[in-house]
Amino acid sequence: MLTDKDRIFTNLYGVHDWGLQGARARGDWDGTKEILARGRDAIVDEIKASGLRGRGGAGFPTGLKWSFMPKQSDGRPHYLVVNADESEPGTCKDRDILRNDPHKLVEGCLIASFAMGANAAYIYVRGEFYNEAQRLQAAIDQAYEAGLIGKNACGSGWDFDCYVHRGAGAYICGEETALIESLEGKKGMPRLKPPFPAASGLYGCPSTVNNVESIAVAPTIMRRGAAWFSALGRQGNTGTKLFCISGHVNKPCNVEEELGIPLRELIETYAGGVRGGWDNLLAVIPGGSSVPMIPKSICDDVLMDFDSLRAVRSGLGTAAVIVMDKSTDLIKAIARLAQFYKHESCGQCTPCREGTGWMMRVMNRMVEGRAELAEIDTLEQVTRQIEGHTICALGDAAAWPIQGLIRHFRPVIEERIAAYKAGKPMQMAAE
Repeated sequence: MLTDKDRIFTNLYGVHDWGLQGARARGDWDGTKEILARGRDAIVDEIKASGLRGRGGAGFPTGLKWSFMPKQSDGRPHYLVVNADESEPGTCKDRDILRNDPHKLVEGCLIASFAMGANAAYIYVRGEFYNEAQRLQAAIDQAYEAGLIGKNACGSGWDFDCYVHRGAGAYICGEETALIESLEGKKGMPRLKPPFPAASGLYGCPSTVNNVESIAVAPTIMRRGAAWFSALGRQGNTGTKLFCISGHVNKPCNVEEELGIPLRELIETYAGGVRGGWDNLLAVIPGGSSVPMIPKSICDDVLMDFDSLRAVRSGLGTAAVIVMDKSTDLIKAIARLAQFYKHESCGQCTPCREGTGWMMRVMNRMVEGRAELAEIDTLEQVTRQIEGHTICALGDAAAWPIQGLIRHFRPVIEERIAAYKAGKPMQMAAE
């Protein structure tokens, strides 16, 4: 278990002062000038050595991503773009960072921007996070007033500006290139890659898009060293991670823990266990709504990290753990997600535009059992035709929950179809 001295987010629950004074008392903005004095390459190398992987879902090595930015400017400015468009169902970690520990993010923006030669950072905040955007803006204003950012930030000789941009509530804007399009004032639709943002991103300039949590942990890693961070967690899955635990648990919560903690320990230690006891568990979606669910048999001993969950054909994603006990109508739960992805598809790619609606309609029939057995295989085939055939990962996100349902709970679907055929529609568990 993670000890308090190794926690990065020391005000996750908003118990202490979120402002500059409170943040400094907790060690933020301590020696920032000295960190910048180490130079761009040293910062990127330290983040690489820490093994930090992106906390937004894909788990791409953060230091490596930073290193893609051009070393010399060709006359175009460089930009850091922070993805605070937290719209994945079940995920609420970045919101608590913005609300209770905003200075960690602001300081992280300065350090990351300097490491990439960027004089400006844009933080794209989900439109619904009104209070959080106000809090973040207040923290930025405090940092400007104290001379920590702005001209000659922290006395380092580096000029740095930080802007908050509020989105308008579209899930697709969580995709990095759609976020850039939206930031430019256009419709939030993903771009084809290449060119990647590091070559041509915001306003056609070299840019890097990172998740809030990935940026917010950077100052602590720089202060305490890569060796400290990489000693936490497991090989290839190092450090701490914010987990959001919701659903059928006794105490839903956000908690910071080491990567690689057993799922069962995470739920029982922090969320008060599954409602009705561990044996009442049916399935868990371990990483936000877009990863395949896993049944209780896998939950018993699976570890919560990128590689362990990939090995059981799911994913860590945003580490939003959605717990479902035996009262859950799993088919209805996944149909509800299918409806969400259909609604949020930008419609640019045919497989996703047509496929998400088709999957939603079939899933809605499956909820009642109004389907043929052969349609289960057809549905599975259609998910394969969508997955991997779109510009961005929304097609995959729509396909995976359905694949997980069919992989682990096919008998449940078959039983419902049989009951409907026999003229005995099953009582829906979760009305």
